[in-house]
Amino acid sequence: MEMNHKSGFIAIIGRPNVGKSTFMNHVIGQKIAIMSDKPQTTRNKIQGVLTHKDAQYIFIDTPGIHKPKHRLGDFMVKIAENTLNEVDAVLFMINADEGYGKGDQFIINRLQRVKSPVFLVINKIDLIHPDDLFPLIEKYKDLYDFEEIIPISALQGNNVNHLLEVLKTHLPEGPQYYRADQVTDHPERFIMSELIREKVLQLTREEIPHSIAVVIENIEKRDSNAIFIQATVITERKSQKGILIGKQGSMLKNIGKNARKDIETLLGTKVFLELWVKVQKDWRNKQSQLHEFGFSKDEY
Repeated sequence: MEMNHKSGFIAIIGRPNVGKSTFMNHVIGQKIAIMSDKPQTTRNKIQGVLTHKDAQYIFIDTPGIHKPKHRLGDFMVKIAENTLNEVDAVLFMINADEGYGKGDQFIINRLQRVKSPVFLVINKIDLIHPDDLFPLIEKYKDLYDFEEIIPISALQGNNVNHLLEVLKTHLPEGPQYYRADQVTDHPERFIMSELIREKVLQLTREEIPHSIAVVIENIEKRDSNAIFIQATVITERKSQKGILIGKQGSMLKNIGKNARKDIETLLGTKVFLELWVKVQKDWRNKQSQLHEFGFSKDEY
């Protein structure tokens, strides 16, 4: 008799920088969530789809649940909280190396309202001594009634398959929602803008804060072998514009070169990427601009 097919939606939550995007990218095997060592890099729900013969996992990488500091923050927290009540399972990820922090309590308070099974995923176990793992497990066990506690290393892939097997037992029976070769429900335009934003954050380090957005202005197929893309990096301050452009345009050139490589991998074709920098003061507190930069109104 044929085994029943399972499929379900799984939210990944946790403080910024616990390795949610690294986990997604390891599981899906393709770079779809941007990675940066600055917090708050994932702004929209990026769904990563993993298809096995007998199960389909649809992962939702939520923006970090945190105390909001501005309208964009409110928007991000709202998405994250709404998501938790629409999924079949929740992975609450923590960083083994950092251990318990105030932000975790903020998330645990919100988890009290969640009806789905919640798994504690202790990531980055490769960074700690095995003896330090047990006190950590005990600490979190007392804070919330987790369905199960699973230590992993997303970077090295340790125990990730075990986590997937455990998850499968909690997924409902259901159809294959997405084609087997589809890895994300986000349009390529969104992923392109995220890849450019990742390079900005990596290359400018501490000089450019998180207050940047990237808008893909134009995509043209000029001949059968290449795609021409124009994108604008939006920043809140004039001083940041200078940093982004760099001496004789060197920084912007670097950002473009690195982003172009990733976009070519994504699209599987030659890409010409043209970048511009634009200053728009206080865009994070203006609803119309949040909408313009891809934060949809129905999720406010």
